[in-house]
Amino acid sequence: MKPLLFKRRSVLVGLGAMPLLVSSIAGQAGAQERPVVIPPPSRDLDETGNRAVAVFAGGCFWGVQGVFQRVKGVLGAVSGYAGGAAETATYDLTTRGDTGHAETVEITYDPALVSFGKLLQIYFSVAHNPTQLNFQGPDIGTQYRSTIFWVDEAQAEIASAYIAQLDAARVFAGPVVTTLERFEAFYPAEQYHQDFLTLNPTWPYIVRHDLPKIAALAALFPDEFRAEPVLVGQLPVS
Repeated sequence: MKPLLFKRRSVLVGLGAMPLLVSSIAGQAGAQERPVVIPPPSRDLDETGNRAVAVFAGGCFWGVQGVFQRVKGVLGAVSGYAGGAAETATYDLTTRGDTGHAETVEITYDPALVSFGKLLQIYFSVAHNPTQLNFQGPDIGTQYRSTIFWVDEAQAEIASAYIAQLDAARVFAGPVVTTLERFEAFYPAEQYHQDFLTLNPTWPYIVRHDLPKIAALAALFPDEFRAEPVLVGQLPVS
């Protein structure tokens, strides 16, 4: 455990485990971070098997991980880094903003229970604001960019079509700036970043910027929401 963790405008963070309370605090989020009701993708992947991967970046990975850990059909969601080299895949280096990395979440899911398209809908609707270029809320820099790291051409095609669909429907105040980048590698973040939302539900940054996302997920996607998250600390060691 790292005794001190300075993150953005934060100070000392304690890592004591505490139960997550999904409260109706969405109004505490800034106007630019509020969830948006959007239509599902008009097209989706035709996936087989019981295991697939989606890799999303959308600002601070604490909140993005926390959202997808609470989606039915998600088998695991791990915070980490993607877009840069292995030797710079650390928090201290990534926060400089010059490594090419984005704070990213690797999502493993069962396509029989939740589709790639549904994950995209949740990503664009409640996990982050896709109209903010190289920032999310108070977090500024390319390391907080909105990016879908596509693992195959099919994912890239579906994601691109969905972005065009959302722009045409004008569901957001501005155009979607989410980039599509070929997935090269994912590097898990330091252990003290994993399950951070669940372990620190009273930390001011979490309360203001991330718990509203969980409340929005429960309200807008009740059929996909599960109150008990699947945590990294509970995943089997591969």
